Amino acid sequence: MNKAFTKESDADADVGDDESEIGLPPLPAGSKNYLTPAGYARLHAELLALIDDERPQVVETVSWAAKNGDRSENGDYLYGKKRLREIDRRIRFLTKRLEIAEVADPSVHNGCDQVFFGATVTYAQPDGTERTVTIKGIDEADALAGEVSWISPVARALLKAREGDEVPLMTPAGPQTIEVVTVRYPAPP
Repeated sequence: MNKAFTKESDADADVGDDESEIGLPPLPAGSKNYLTPAGYARLHAELLALIDDERPQVVETVSWAAKNGDRSENGDYLYGKKRLREIDRRIRFLTKRLEIAEVADPSVHNGCDQVFFGATVTYAQPDGTERTVTIKGIDEADALAGEVSWISPVARALLKAREGDEVPLMTPAGPQTIEVVTVRYPAPP
């Protein structure tokens, strides 16, 4: 549908729930945004790079393209404006998330056999296979690297368990019981 037939303006399209637009799960109500020190540093570095480097370059490109005349067919101008909106959206998201971040250093639990935030846990599944996951913050977890968010079902099942404990885990195939094999934390700096 053409924008001419809707009541929203271009300004309304840029304002919204940044979390849902990016596709990240929202934080559970009343909870904190836990991050490891490395995760916080990575997000903070990304924010500074966007503000200090990438955004000024795009603004310069858009300004140059705007001086070239007809903006409706100017690819540099149109792409630059779109990229500028994406950068501003990411800056707003990172700023909000870093403001409410609770940095939790997992190395304080080094030598502990109980599962807390930041633990690397190896657990055995009912079929005998073992999986290793590291419990991280929502904004820093990477499933391909074996990292799970602390709000994921497996992390919630493992939290507070100790080595040797069997804990229930609800899976799409139905409930399972998994056994905590090892719990490790990074060494203190």
